Amino acid sequence: MTTLRTIIVDDEPLARRGLKLRLDEIPDVELLAECNNGAEALRAVAEHSPDLLFLDIQMPVMSGFDVVRQLQGDNMPMVVFVTAFDQYALDAFEIHAVDYVLKPIDLDRLRLAVERAQAHKEQVGVVDQKARLLDLVSNLTGESVAEVDRMIHDGEQLDTWPDKLTIKDGGEIHLVPIADIDWVDAAGDYMCVHAAGQTHIMRITMKQLEAMLNPALFRRIHRSTIININRVEKLQSQLNGEFLLTLNCGAQLKMSRSYKATARELM
Repeated sequence: MTTLRTIIVDDEPLARRGLKLRLDEIPDVELLAECNNGAEALRAVAEHSPDLLFLDIQMPVMSGFDVVRQLQGDNMPMVVFVTAFDQYALDAFEIHAVDYVLKPIDLDRLRLAVERAQAHKEQVGVVDQKARLLDLVSNLTGESVAEVDRMIHDGEQLDTWPDKLTIKDGGEIHLVPIADIDWVDAAGDYMCVHAAGQTHIMRITMKQLEAMLNPALFRRIHRSTIININRVEKLQSQLNGEFLLTLNCGAQLKMSRSYKATARELM
């Protein structure tokens, strides 16, 4: 993988330090600068032209959304928003950030955000991403909900997450709607995709498949399991610190302790 040239923007020194220490553990990330406000971020982006910006949303004077609005189009990096509040995280994702991470930052979740940025850099045209990100930030931070509706009805592409998975099974090719997926689990070098009462076998790594799924809907709950969070009906804590998830299809899945951040989001 190519190295992601990266800038951190956060008004809290401890938050910047914590994010830097975690990024130091992830290969293929080069930290170019740390900024403690939006104005510094704009100058740093102009100077360094980074690939990736870890951008705090809640900052005084100039929020993370304001920073994106003021970035020059030619220097627009990929953006991973950082926030302590779920509602901001969801808004961030709606404006087509590559990803978002919640504070306190979980190392595994941060690794996934970096992997998504790598995949995004390789798969998505940078010019197209710039235009979508700027347009959608403008709509989110403005007042024109009608304009967003117009974009949708006019058929403009608002995100890059696929609607279907293409799964080869012998001489057949199945197009499985992403929205139908209940959960995915690993079986050696294969993924078992459970959707609409059927199980499809896909030869792909967990990381590769996870990078194809919208993180607003799909989360890892175990090193070998991904779930559609809309399918969760019940969450039960266990004495060993793990959780037992019951999906609306009746499946019961174990969530390991290392994914406790996901458990907090589901509660």
